[in-house]
Amino acid sequence: MKVIKASKFAVTLLVILFTISLSSCSFRTTTHRSNYKAKKIPPGQAKKIHGDKSAKNYAPGHNKR
Repeated sequence: MKVIKASKFAVTLLVILFTISLSSCSFRTTTHRSNYKAKKIPPGQAKKIHGDKSAKNYAPGHNKR
């Protein structure tokens, strides 16, 4: 009886160790292609979001500050 209990314990322990070792392995595939389609918001909308009086700071050709 002791041999059977010891072997069941050993099998259970091996199964637990095996599942823990597999759970730490993660395989993630992500693509970063979604950002190239994102459009910038117009300068007037950025002005409204930030609460400024002028949209000049948000326009691409007006970088004077």
